[in-house]
Amino acid sequence: MPGLPAGRGASIRQRVGEHEATAALVHLRRPSRLSTLTHADTQPFDDPAGRFAFSHNGDLRDYKGLREGFRRQGRIHGRADTEVGERWLEDAWRPDEPVAHLLASLHDRFGGQANLAVLTSDGSPHHYAGNGENPVFSFRLGRIGIASTGIYSLDRSLFRYVAPAATDRRLIRVRSTVALDPRGDAVPSA
Repeated sequence: MPGLPAGRGASIRQRVGEHEATAALVHLRRPSRLSTLTHADTQPFDDPAGRFAFSHNGDLRDYKGLREGFRRQGRIHGRADTEVGERWLEDAWRPDEPVAHLLASLHDRFGGQANLAVLTSDGSPHHYAGNGENPVFSFRLGRIGIASTGIYSLDRSLFRYVAPAATDRRLIRVRSTVALDPRGDAVPSA
């Protein structure tokens, strides 16, 4: 794993490799701003309380107003708008609040063309479709269920170049969230 000492990276790979996956959340990213290609801007961002990991693609339009406050609190280390969205989500997170509502609220707060993905501490993946230019899909590759953005190509080539063998392909409606259940089946997220 890039950025980790060889011993630690090998240990993490080994532990992850010991588990059989039935669901996957895929984050395909082509940075909008090349200045965010730094270690501090690497996604996903982990919640310090261990409740979730967060990633995003697209743009969170109104992030600058909160950035300085989070920086003064020592909570911002990079340049990406995603990190500001992560910090906002940390503050908004409530265990009784449906993830779909939290992601929609984040998108409402920041605006922009934004796909948002959360992997909760219990391993549940949730993917919010908020970018009309880069759709979110759910599909299966064999026994594994996947929620993924496209490859940010206007010709929607995800299934041609990345997952041609995909079955059960579904386009996720904009401003909605899909979750994957323990079997990897796509379910609307409440």
